[in-house]
Parts: sequence; C-alpha cells; structure tokens
Amino acid sequence: MKVIDYIRGPLVEIELSYIVIDHQGLGYQIYCPNPFQFQANEGETIQIYTYQYVREDVLRLYGFATKEERVLFEKLLNVSGIGPKGALAILASGEPENVIAAIEQEDEAFLVRFPGVGKKTARQMILDLKGKLEELTPNLTSNREVIERVSTSYSELEEALEALRALGYVEKELKKVRPHLENEELTTDGYIKRALQYMLKS
Repeated sequence: MKVIDYIRGPLVEIELSYIVIDHQGLGYQIYCPNPFQFQANEGETIQIYTYQYVREDVLRLYGFATKEERVLFEKLLNVSGIGPKGALAILASGEPENVIAAIEQEDEAFLVRFPGVGKKTARQMILDLKGKLEELTPNLTSNREVIERVSTSYSELEEALEALRALGYVEKELKKVRPHLENEELTTDGYIKRALQYMLKS
C-alpha cells in the first residue's frame, strides 16, 4: 500500500531501527533499512520515500532514500517467506544493485548471506523476481563480472563485521559505520582497519 508517496521535513531523531521526521508539527516514525545513513542530515530537512504497511494489528511507515529502494522493498514483500522485517534486513545488508544482480544471476550462495534468508527463501526470491527487476538497474543485471566482484567484496565485509562483533562492538556501532564501507572493495583486514578509523573519528 502506498498512500503517502514521500514525506519532507526536518530530521529530528535517529534510532536503531527508525528515524523521526517533523512534518507540519507531526512526528512521523519511519522505519528504514539503515537509519544511520541519514546521520549527516540530522536537523536538516530531508525527503524520504515511504511505504505504508497495514495489517490487522500493525500500521507502520517504511522509508527509503530512493524510489528504487522502495520498489525493491515492495517486490521482496511479494516473495513467500519475506515480511517487512526481512525485506529491510536485506536492504540494510546489501545495496539494491547487489541484491538484484544476485537474483538475476541465480546466485543462491550470495542471497543466503542475508539475515533470515535460507536456501528455500533464496530459491523463492529467484523464482519470483528474476527478470522482473531490470528496470531498476538495466546496465547491471547482465554483467557477470559485477556479481562476482560484489559477491567477493560482500563476503570480505561480512567477515570483517563478524570480527568486530567478536571484539565487542555492538550492532548500533556497526550500523553507523557500514554505509562508509559498502562502496569500497577491500580485504577483510582492510575493512576492519577502515571501520576502526571511522569509529575512532566519531
């Protein structure tokens, strides 16, 4: 359901799973894949694309930085076994382009790395969505080299984050630093060093 297309207003609060935007005196609680990606905009006016989720006992707004993220979220909700929490986790753990490339290349090994995605769900994602996402990233889905590079980089990043968890860093800290790392291609050690640099600065 898409009743509210977007909300624009000052970003007044960032929490672990949601942000709050003040729109004409009302504070909208909006759940996001990674709320801390908006940290640099705290106090500023931002625009976020929304999806309104309604069930008998649930009414929530989900928000995304781009329309493409929102479209992928909606597509994921149509896959059996994936709800809003699971779809958010997938978007939080990987760029939309990476997820789409894995689906188009039928890379189950890549998809099962996402939280809550087992082999059955990964196969269902491929069955339901392959060939239906090209309009989001038309130049990416046919490039095998891209998915191989993305898969390797993603694995190294996940190993680095696991190592940081073992060192005692909590999810809130890792969520803050992850957006700084996702666009880089480093070794596991490289990701760890870069993450520590960002956390020391903050």
